[in-house]
Amino acid sequence: MSKIILITGGQRSGKSEEAERMALELSDHPVYMATAHAWDDEFRKRIVRHQQRRGSAWTNIEEEKWLSRHDVRGRVVVVDCITLWCTNFFFNAEEDGQAQPTVDEALEAVKKEFDLLTSQDATFIFVTNEIGSGGVSPNAVQRRFTDLEGWMNQYVARRADKVILMVSGIPVTIKAPSHHRPGL
Repeated sequence: MSKIILITGGQRSGKSEEAERMALELSDHPVYMATAHAWDDEFRKRIVRHQQRRGSAWTNIEEEKWLSRHDVRGRVVVVDCITLWCTNFFFNAEEDGQAQPTVDEALEAVKKEFDLLTSQDATFIFVTNEIGSGGVSPNAVQRRFTDLEGWMNQYVARRADKVILMVSGIPVTIKAPSHHRPGL
């Protein structure tokens, strides 16, 4: 049975570093599953810097959407991050030759892929952002994406064994492990 940990918080709150620290406590050779789309040169350089920082102990997988096609059974896997993963389902439909999906369609696609991935017997540490903690955006597309992200975060949190909120680099446990996960 898989174990799911969710680490959430604001930008630069220390989410990724905490996920990496936890993964290295659980495994000498964890997997880093990066969901980022390299939109420009600056972002490509950022990806390389992050890979170099992690070092050779990590197995790096760059996967924008279809995380479940990778066999990670028996491994400790950091998925960084749900926000970028949702972005890929929300915005990349036009690149796939499809019409822009509705929030409901994108949400169902990400949920389905999450369920397929976490059906593997592995330990998953998901990183996400709390983008809905600020004010309501005047931009309709941004409001739609905030809805998608918030609902996906709730979906993952309900299924998680443990949820951690990062505040200024300090992990605050907001859901502790239990022997029973409702809804499964």
